[in-house]
Amino acid sequence: MSRILEIAVFNIDSAMAAAQAGADRLELCENPQDGGTTPSYGFMKTVRELVSIPIFPIIRPHGGDFLYNESAYRVMQKDIALAKELGFEGVVLGLLNPDGTIDADRTAKLVALAYPMEVTFHRAFDRCIQPLEALETIIQTGCSRILTSGQQPNAFDAKGLIQQLVQQAADKIIIMPGSGVRASNIQALARFTGVQELHSSARKLVPSSMEFVVESMQESLQNCLVNSDEIQLMKQYLA
Repeated sequence: MSRILEIAVFNIDSAMAAAQAGADRLELCENPQDGGTTPSYGFMKTVRELVSIPIFPIIRPHGGDFLYNESAYRVMQKDIALAKELGFEGVVLGLLNPDGTIDADRTAKLVALAYPMEVTFHRAFDRCIQPLEALETIIQTGCSRILTSGQQPNAFDAKGLIQQLVQQAADKIIIMPGSGVRASNIQALARFTGVQELHSSARKLVPSSMEFVVESMQESLQNCLVNSDEIQLMKQYLA
């Protein structure tokens, strides 16, 4: 069985390009500078109309930490209901308590609300305390998979912990490494850890097409797009 490659995309052009390049699934996000936040209604509806492969919108109402007060939690509930209404196959979310443990109660409630969509617990896992214990907690919430870089910025540097998570998870939950996953390391990472699903942004920064720029406003105008060639190479190495 060939491995699954999930690609994180931050705009409609990237979503279409990733699907055409052979991605098996998309994680749909906005605001890459924040690590991904909930996509807008217009983005979600448009990509659902144009892309047929499985798509999981991230449900993350703000950047920064993974602590959510009651009002933010209500936003998450409404965004999950919207994702279900629009016909997505899953959602991506993650909630922590201030002490670094998994917010199991509210995570389980969101999983129940999302059903029959799958739920991926995202890289909030990489900020939790005692990851092996947290793994068991997340299994109990009903999540389908965990996206993790093994609590390191680059997943390949944490391949030992990821392998340990895979062995402990057995067939109870999917462990999906992401962050720094590229064609140059994806095959070695998959073989070492034994994972069946991998996650990459395959991103490239493309200069803006703006011809006029105000001299005193020299902030970056680069756009974050996917590299189709990179996706095709990763799929080739995972075949």
